[in-house]
Amino acid sequence: MDNDPPVLLNVVDVEATCWEGQPPPGAVSEIIEIGLTVVDLTARRRVSRHGVLVRPARSEVSPFCTELTGLTPERVAGGVSFAEACRILTDAHDARLRPWASWGDYDRRQFDRQCRATGTAFPFGRPAERGHTNAKAVFTEAYGLGRRPGMADALRIAGRPLEGRHHRGEDDAWNIAGLVLDLAGRGAWPAAGAEGRA
Repeated sequence: MDNDPPVLLNVVDVEATCWEGQPPPGAVSEIIEIGLTVVDLTARRRVSRHGVLVRPARSEVSPFCTELTGLTPERVAGGVSFAEACRILTDAHDARLRPWASWGDYDRRQFDRQCRATGTAFPFGRPAERGHTNAKAVFTEAYGLGRRPGMADALRIAGRPLEGRHHRGEDDAWNIAGLVLDLAGRGAWPAAGAEGRA
């Protein structure tokens, strides 16, 4: 096993602009943070964690969003454009080549919507479902649950601590990666090439 090449997985979590009610006229939900943790499935460990702040172009960070995520309008204003964030994913993290996972399908769908709306190249393999694993679906099946839990509930069920701040992309990706490792330890994580759970 020591000589096996590492099987690397990108675990992704995004935060997006949000409002307590309906968005203001003309505003759309946009990614403002991309959290990414690289998992070595061969060695069964988290090898790196990253956070990319993304400057919204068609919305603003609301007080509700700041309360939820801790991200302020001033902080995300210093972020990169969405197109640059996608370039970072592909260039620095081999996003088009590596399988990836997120907690549910929200993150995959948000990338798909925003890429289509902005004419930005989708940073992961195409079609959008290829190479993507819905970690929430795998967890639900592995634990024999009747409903799909949120990440914080899943951590509690798995007996793992919540590290960092919930609803921060970098911290959530780190925690989801821990759940992926829990599933891999149970033999429940799909083998490389078997991704795509809905």
